[in-house]
Parts: sequence; C-alpha cells; structure tokens
Amino acid sequence: MNEYMSEALKEAEKCFKTDDVPVGAVIVCNDKIIARGHNTREKKKIITRHAEINALEQACKKKKDWYLNDCELYVTLEPCPMCLNAIAQARIKKVYYAAARDKIEHIKLPLKEQSTGERESQKLLHDFFKAKRRK
Repeated sequence: MNEYMSEALKEAEKCFKTDDVPVGAVIVCNDKIIARGHNTREKKKIITRHAEINALEQACKKKKDWYLNDCELYVTLEPCPMCLNAIAQARIKKVYYAAARDKIEHIKLPLKEQSTGERESQKLLHDFFKAKRRK
C-alpha cells in the first residue's frame, strides 16, 4: 500500500472516537504531506465536515492560497459530489481513493425554480470579472 494512503487510513481511524464515518484524507505537495483530515461531521455537528473538506481547508491555510494545482489528494473513500466539486475548485491535480462508493447518491435540491434578480446578479458577476481582467 502507498505510504500516503496509509496515512489517510490513520486519519480515518480517528473517526472511531467520535462515531463519525471512518474516512481519512491527506494532501501531498512535492512528495510531502501538507494537510490531513478526517470526518468530523458528528463531532462538530456541521454537514460539510468531510475528510476531504477538512484537508482542503488545512492545505489552503498552509499554502496561503486556494489554488492547489500542484497537490494530490489521497482519500480512503471515493469522494461524494460535494467534495468532488470542492476538489475541482481547488484545482487538485490528482485524486487517489481506496474504496469505491457502494451506492450512487441521489441529490434532491430544495430549489425548484429560478428566483428574481437574474439581471442584477449577472451584471454584478460581469462587472467583477471585467475589472479582474483589466488588472
């Protein structure tokens, strides 16, 4: 087994103390672990406290940047859709997982229709990125 996955498994074992689902993650940059995380959803009572999110936040603090495009993630369970999106946003270059998810998660969003303010929202976003491109 890969040494980084072994470290992710050690993180997962920490979950038994808090009755969290045992998932662990480590983020590696230049062959060095820069962040570790495990599930703390039950412990913290916060829905987003997945191992990957905890590790991503720690890595961002360590690098003082949210671009993690030179990093790899090792996680003991295939990431859920929420975590996959966070991983993609962070530009992680490669993800390694040990166990595949047994079931496909069906997500039902409570939002069913577009609300008002579309034009205002689009203008706000357009102006922001236009100003960014000028810099």
